[in-house]
Amino acid sequence: MKAKYKEIWETARASAFGFPYGGLDRSALAVSPEERQRIYEEGWAVGGFHFLFDTFSDLIFDKEANDTAAEFVRAKIRATVHDADVAELLAPKDHPISTKRPPLEHGYYEAFNRDNVTLVDIRRAPIQTITEHGVRTADHEYAVDSIIFATGFDAISGALLAIDIRGRAGRTLRDEWADGPQAYLGVAAAGFPNLFMVTGPGSPSVLSNMVVSIEQHVDWIADCLTAARAEGHRTVEATDDAQEQWMQQVAMVANLTVWPTGNSWYTGANIEGKVRSFPIFLGGVGPYRQICDYVAVKGYEGFTLNQS
Repeated sequence: MKAKYKEIWETARASAFGFPYGGLDRSALAVSPEERQRIYEEGWAVGGFHFLFDTFSDLIFDKEANDTAAEFVRAKIRATVHDADVAELLAPKDHPISTKRPPLEHGYYEAFNRDNVTLVDIRRAPIQTITEHGVRTADHEYAVDSIIFATGFDAISGALLAIDIRGRAGRTLRDEWADGPQAYLGVAAAGFPNLFMVTGPGSPSVLSNMVVSIEQHVDWIADCLTAARAEGHRTVEATDDAQEQWMQQVAMVANLTVWPTGNSWYTGANIEGKVRSFPIFLGGVGPYRQICDYVAVKGYEGFTLNQS
């Protein structure tokens, strides 16, 4: 790995999801069931995201192809978890695989075979209250020593909206994003001069290798600031038209995939009252980098640079 370190990172930067693999053109529906099983087994054995991104090219675009991957994973869960009822609860059936973040596990499913582990389906028996001794659901009270609250998080927009960010004429980012986060290239919001975001809404963001995406944004923003200062500009601001057109492109590409169909933190479905959207660019980390570079070469097209 160290001998090819530079080559590996260059491959990752040019890839679809920021990983040094993928790029194949092979449908899960175009091979025999036996060949498909063999390829899935190979990807599963390698681990990580290889199973999703380095086996077949249509798993995120074709629901039928995605179903073959989902059933493979369900079979793995059933083979691992001894209790059939528990295995069925753990086997995902209400969303295409990858539209919720899959557990890239080491011993996760095996843990449910332990005598001191109980899986509780709170859809069937919702939590009613926390008691002196533990947690009470609709049909049972579970005594516990401690409770870890894993209640999800407000992804993509939540961290920024937790700050009282105000732009021109006192407009607030919270009001501007009431119907879903909007940004040009995922780095800047119209009406908010000099507000730069790293892996913000409209960029590959959480569906990319975040190290690759963060580095690309930091480099691009630094170059933008350097160019603006060299020309004597004091403000850099995305235009409304550029932002609108970009977010339309983001939505168009996303709707070619299965990802917007999942009720996950990708879409904001885990936050009560949050407008459902899918502000993640799925056109590829490599192509996105090229788009950003082209915007810069064209004098930061889509931005207004002013000396005041």
